[in-house]
Amino acid sequence: MNSSNELPPKSGPHLVHSHAHEGDIPGTVHVKAVDGDDTGYGQALFPVPAEDPNDPLQWSKFKKTIILVVICIYSFLGNSALLGVGPYLTLWAEEFEVSKAEASTLISYPNLAYGLTSWLLVPLYLRFGRRPIMLGSMLAFIAGLAASSRATSFSGLMAARIVHCLGAGVCEALPVQLVNDIFFLHERGVQLGYYTFALCLAALATLPAAYMLQTPYSWRLFFYVILAFAVALFILAFFFVEETSYQRGKQLDATIHEDRDSANATTDQDKPEALAVEQTPVIPPRKSFLTTLSPWGHIDPTVPFFTLLWRSMTYFLVPQVLWVVTSFGIIIGLGALSFNFVFPIKITAPPYNWPVSSSGLHAVGGVLGFLLAVPFTPTSDLLAAYLTRRNNGIREAEMRLGVMLPAMIIGPVGLVVYGLTAQLNLHWIGYFLGAGMASWCGYFYYSFTLAYAVDSYNSNTSEMLMAMNVGKQLVSFGLGFKVLDWITQSSYAAVISAGFGGVLLANNLFLIVFMIWGKNIRRVMSTSWLARLHGRSTTAG
Repeated sequence: MNSSNELPPKSGPHLVHSHAHEGDIPGTVHVKAVDGDDTGYGQALFPVPAEDPNDPLQWSKFKKTIILVVICIYSFLGNSALLGVGPYLTLWAEEFEVSKAEASTLISYPNLAYGLTSWLLVPLYLRFGRRPIMLGSMLAFIAGLAASSRATSFSGLMAARIVHCLGAGVCEALPVQLVNDIFFLHERGVQLGYYTFALCLAALATLPAAYMLQTPYSWRLFFYVILAFAVALFILAFFFVEETSYQRGKQLDATIHEDRDSANATTDQDKPEALAVEQTPVIPPRKSFLTTLSPWGHIDPTVPFFTLLWRSMTYFLVPQVLWVVTSFGIIIGLGALSFNFVFPIKITAPPYNWPVSSSGLHAVGGVLGFLLAVPFTPTSDLLAAYLTRRNNGIREAEMRLGVMLPAMIIGPVGLVVYGLTAQLNLHWIGYFLGAGMASWCGYFYYSFTLAYAVDSYNSNTSEMLMAMNVGKQLVSFGLGFKVLDWITQSSYAAVISAGFGGVLLANNLFLIVFMIWGKNIRRVMSTSWLARLHGRSTTAG
């Protein structure tokens, strides 16, 4: 057996091989390696790559890494531009003569646009390719940032922020799609963890944003800085992010038909040799660097654009997908938005009386929580690999979930700590401790619920991502939209500690449900009318 980490030297590029295959139930994969298979963690690679150096699964480690870096930075910048403006809400309320609650809609409505845009962009990148849609979305992101930096009215700033969020909103689906395109099953937990960390690290954006208030450009400098990075990233993406859509099944069929035509052209005496040729794959040359720079992707006219718009919404009926929606939506809406809204108001008022320039410091607690969680990124892949070996090479999607058990409790406790600190005006360290605990939990639930859902349903991943992103933004918008009004009418303890903490705990406890009954749920779903609906046609990825 070949090892994916120690490949024998060859005169040409090494093309990996595998005999892994999915079982009768989606999410159950047979990865026991046989002679000639390349392996990861001692298991055959899945998905099975084509005998083609242009297959993204066959690309070099450097190529895959730089694509991952680009999409992670894009996700970081997009999320930073969305949430980093938290320290400006009080200033914007005064400057545009609106209430603080109305000023907070400069985050709430763009947050909604940030998620809903993927509902339209995913069908577009399925039909016209990942590369052109990514580059186009970056241009919209850049235009929106430029307009935001020059806005002089509340409505103008709102419109500009919605534009840059409509552009960057593709980061809610495209990074997961690219990870699915270029990485094998045993790698996805780690790679999705890096993407998740980039999203989470954006919470730190409020810190420099607050200090920028002291500069001559005030809040506008925040948009200038992100704009500069966005332009640089666009250039990097143009040169290094190649089109990743690949019709692996169609490539195999084309090779078989071509070989059969060659075989039919031979004489009867040559038929045995022809059959041997038929089984030898025709390996095309690798595309040149200049060819990969084409701004146009692989156009697939068979993608049913309007069908995808409504059919993707049926994924809300899939329990694993619904769990991703609620996990992301609750953590974003109850955690990130609440912290962004509440901390600047509380910390600048008695008894703390911090300067406005320090109102973004709460991000330190959240980022520390994420940093403490990052070392656990490989654990889900390692646990799944260990359990797969014990299961005689048969991998179940649920095998990665056990590492989430500590986070199930720590996150809700963090919200209780945060809410009580605000309610009782306790020491300011309580804000950092509560945010850190909630963020530590969030990292696990962001990374591994998403990886679990992708593991469970390999077909039509793009449609599943559409449902996830629309759903989680609707949930987070609904929970974060009126949070300041809820707190005003009630209390910090009642809303954040009791209400938000209880909702998050209820969601987290579904971990036990999926660990015990997840495979049975997948079995039932595989024979349902929903499986038949999606089985009529599948989309790439």
